[in-house]
Amino acid sequence: MKSIFKITALGTAMALAACSALESDKVDYRSTVKVPSLTVPPDLTQLSKESRYTMVDGGVSAASGKQAAPQAKAAVVVANEISDVRIERAGNQRWLVVKRPADKLWDEVKDFWLDNGFLLSMDQSKLGIMETEWSENRAKIPQDFLRSTIGKVFDSAYSTPERDKYRTRLETNANGETEIYISHRGVSEVYVAERTDQTVWQPRPSDPELEAEFLRRLMLRLGSTPEQAQALLANAPAAKTVSSVDKVNEQPVLVIAEGFDRAWRRVGLALDRTGFTVEDRDRNRGLYFVRYVAAEQQQAEPGFFSKLFSSTPDKTTQAGKYQIAVKTTGEKTTVSVLDSNGSAEVSATAQRIVKVLSDDIK
Repeated sequence: MKSIFKITALGTAMALAACSALESDKVDYRSTVKVPSLTVPPDLTQLSKESRYTMVDGGVSAASGKQAAPQAKAAVVVANEISDVRIERAGNQRWLVVKRPADKLWDEVKDFWLDNGFLLSMDQSKLGIMETEWSENRAKIPQDFLRSTIGKVFDSAYSTPERDKYRTRLETNANGETEIYISHRGVSEVYVAERTDQTVWQPRPSDPELEAEFLRRLMLRLGSTPEQAQALLANAPAAKTVSSVDKVNEQPVLVIAEGFDRAWRRVGLALDRTGFTVEDRDRNRGLYFVRYVAAEQQQAEPGFFSKLFSSTPDKTTQAGKYQIAVKTTGEKTTVSVLDSNGSAEVSATAQRIVKVLSDDIK
């Protein structure tokens, strides 16, 4: 009788585990246990100086640096609209366009992230940027028999070697609509060497599909039905953007075959995704003021538990300050790197920055 009971209980538990695995979502941050905040990649705090919601109509002339005539909408971007929300896509970059004022959307977007299980490390409405803390996607934990039974009681004992954070940027376009950008950053915990318990957190590539998933969820939050949101994503095919890396007077530059408006947005999203901290931006002059740490330098941070018990102060990798200049001539936009004083940068770091932006925009 006892053997039959054990077999029955085991079968029931396995069935429940299978159902749990089938019903689980691929993205679940809501069950994340609160732990001390990660500080990697280093130097990610942005500084707020003034409002950056408003996007000035028109581009920046390479010759005069003054505001130019409005550029026609680029044909390479595909837009699909249902109700007052639509999604636009260029390359592997997607963003929402909502026919509502940015200040009316801010609290709604903020609540969206909180309801999805995140804490915010940045909440600066004047700058138009909010950013989540590093969080764990609990859906990536294997839903085996042990995890589905005992793991429900001791949930904090299970973890994954990955953490994610998301940055959301709201800007108002020339038509008075709000553009919402969501960018993903990820890190993975790896061992320093074999036969050691010391780990470090290293950057991993951004995931456009995770960005698309949260754009879909945000569309639902803003009033779209599941069918509408899915149709918007499915019917927004990637349009190829022609870009190339070149040199002008020995200075490495990125040439994008788009007008200023589209190029400015795409460069901004690429900066959000990669190893940059945007301290300020001046759209009238076509400048992003950034701090940059090369990917190979972003691996000096210890793991969670070693940080908890270590008395050695953290050594933050020094980040260089640069200006990213976006200038338009005709139907082409040139992206170049300047030093902190605004002079042309021709170093190996400038070449690396241009390559990083080029790889993301493609």
